[in-house]
Amino acid sequence: MKNIDSLKNYGEFKNVYDNGKSYANKYLVMYVIRNEENRQRLGISVSKKVGNSVVRHRVTRLIRESFRLNKSLLSSSLSIVVVGRTTAKGRSYKEIESAFIHLCRLHGICIDK
Repeated sequence: MKNIDSLKNYGEFKNVYDNGKSYANKYLVMYVIRNEENRQRLGISVSKKVGNSVVRHRVTRLIRESFRLNKSLLSSSLSIVVVGRTTAKGRSYKEIESAFIHLCRLHGICIDK
């Protein structure tokens, strides 16, 4: 039941960090770059500064779910890296989803209905 293509290794993340454009808000930082493949790829990074493994994994799950439910609104052929900030700790799904959509609009990758 894997719906999301993800960035796997250091080189893929580094390419997005080095060549992509970034925007940030209160809870998340998003790096975006166009890729040659005709698919959306997501990488998520949550540092130990955010909290223990339970907290980090919860933030990761919220970000992944925000992407999954809104990926039809995003243009294709993108590699996206989302970095969870320490302020994302303890936030609800709606707050994380709102922050995710806000960053998508800043990047201009969101196709509004």
